[in-house]
This record gives sequence, structure tokens and C-alpha cells, in this order.
Amino acid sequence: MVTEHKEPPSRPHRFLTCVWDYIRRAPGTFLWLLVLLFTTALMHHINPKFANAFLRRRSTNLHQLSTDPVRVLFLSALWLDGGSWLGYLVLYNLFHVPVERWLGTLRWLLVIALAHVGATYISEGVLYWAIHHGRAPASAVNTLDVGVSYALAGAQAVLAYRIATPWRYPYAAVVLLWYGTALISGRTFTDVGHLSAALIGFACYPHPGPRPRLEPRHLAPLPPPPPQPLTCVPRAVFRRTRPARQRACRTE
Repeated sequence: MVTEHKEPPSRPHRFLTCVWDYIRRAPGTFLWLLVLLFTTALMHHINPKFANAFLRRRSTNLHQLSTDPVRVLFLSALWLDGGSWLGYLVLYNLFHVPVERWLGTLRWLLVIALAHVGATYISEGVLYWAIHHGRAPASAVNTLDVGVSYALAGAQAVLAYRIATPWRYPYAAVVLLWYGTALISGRTFTDVGHLSAALIGFACYPHPGPRPRLEPRHLAPLPPPPPQPLTCVPRAVFRRTRPARQRACRTE
């Protein structure tokens, strides 16, 4: 009998398999990166003046939040406010990918949504207060505010709970110092949003999910029951007694 000899997969095939295994373990992150790649390429091929007006209609400013908040909160997270897409590709792999793999896609999405929405309303609330107290111009209600940095700050913060305890606290201190220093030096509403998003991420302490169901092969065999001691049963228990009617007939 002749057996067929199967050749091992080539190096390109093994490389593509490894890349696909890496991507499919964090589908939400890479789908988001794909959308950002498309929108970034689109912005590079349109008129800058039109691009500014186009993004302003998708901005989470005070005017848009008061008229159509759900639409702008969703659309504002699909565009980059400056920066290179390749830079965000690195940052997403450093922070979003491990968080999604650890928490799962649904809980990862919940954390970044809370950070994005919560930080947006906190920062715009500070801007609203500044406008009404003369600290900011009235035209700031139409300011341009798009991007994914609030969600990134939330992912960076919640990732601290994934790090082992000796290094967790220095990592959390670096995150707070990074965004706290930016707020002290910049004092803009976006700096308020970044620090708020990080605090929201720290507040999202991950709860353990449902315990995995153990298959029968994973269960340890039960020990055999202990042997029961022998007891002596009195002979009278097995003695056959006559019915009362037969005893009555014999005595007559």
C-alpha cells in the first residue's frame, strides 16, 4: 500500500494563517480599523473646505448634540481628527486588541461606548459652562469634535486590570499622569474629555463572566462508596408466623 506524502504548507500560507488567526480573535477592533482606513482615504481625496463642513455635521459639538445626538455620537467615532492611520493601527494593536480578546467583543464594545459617550458629554458640559460664564466664545457651540481618542483612553485605562499586580499600579499611574498633565498644560475641553474617558475606563472594573461548563471528561471520577459493615440480623425476623385464622381453627 502506497501512502501519499503531504507537503507542509509554504511559508506564505503559514504567515497568512497566523495573520488571520490574529485578526479573528479581535474582530471588532479590526473592523473598526478597516472603516477608519476607508474614511481617512476618503478625506484625502476631497476638498479641504468641504471636508471641514462635512466633519462639522458629524461632530459631537453642542449644536449637533442638542439636535441629533445618537447620529453624531456614532458617526464621530468613524473619523480621525488628525494623525496618521498607521499610528492608530499601532495604538489599536497595543490597547484595543488585548482588551477585546480579554473581555470579549460585547464587553469591550460596552467599555469603549461608555468612555466615548460619557467623555463627550462631560467635555461638552464643561464647554457649555465656559460659554455661559464668558470663558469661551459663543461660536464654540459649533466646534469640530470628531475622533476615536476618547474610546482609546477608556481602553488604555481598563487594560490596567489585565496587568499583574506588581505592574498594574505603575501602569495606571502613567495613564493618569499622561492625561492629567495634558489637562493642566492644555486646559481645553478635549483634554477634559480624555481624562474623563480614562476615569470611566478605570471605573469599568471587569466582572467575571459565566463559568465555563465542564464536560464529563474534565470531571474527576467520584471515589467509590465506603463498604457497609455487616450486621447480624436476628433469626426471629425471618421466622414465618402463622396467620391468626389458622391458629384459631386449631385451637377449636
